[in-house]
Amino acid sequence: MSEPASISMGIAARYAQAVFDLSRDAGDLKKLESDVTALDDAIAASPELRDVLTSPVVSRGDQGNALAGLASKMGLTDTVSNVLALMASKRRLFVVPQMVKTLKDMLADERGEVTAEVRTAKALSKAQSDKLASTLKASTGKDVNLDVTVDDALIGGLVVKIGSRMIDTSIRAKLNALQNTMKEVR
Repeated sequence: MSEPASISMGIAARYAQAVFDLSRDAGDLKKLESDVTALDDAIAASPELRDVLTSPVVSRGDQGNALAGLASKMGLTDTVSNVLALMASKRRLFVVPQMVKTLKDMLADERGEVTAEVRTAKALSKAQSDKLASTLKASTGKDVNLDVTVDDALIGGLVVKIGSRMIDTSIRAKLNALQNTMKEVR
């Protein structure tokens, strides 16, 4: 990870921890979860919102007003609204997507769940998804949510990432390993 990326993740993690702790102390984790989901959906759906969060051209005041209006319209909790306003005043809105991801991970951990990022060569059927989730649950001891994306470049198989662990059973990885072995033989 590059230095600027790790700094951004550190900033996002501190804000996420503060929001999580305040919400847990107030007994509002369910509401925090709905806020995080709504915010994540809004960021994914709106290129304009992403521009407001990341553009250095947008002034602090405009960022603050935009986020205050968004928070009001979405019905976000005071905790989340206040943190977004603070982040706007400090020009830290660029880390909101990382903060949202960190909050999702914290909430899942609180529920005893873990998210597995799965890349497959073709879409998984419901039965395959269920079998993979149950196998990963047996391995991790936690309920597993699958975040599945299709990647044709894998040729076949799948790549599963849970936290820092990665399992790569793709044909592409096997071909690369074979190619490296062939280079060593020469």
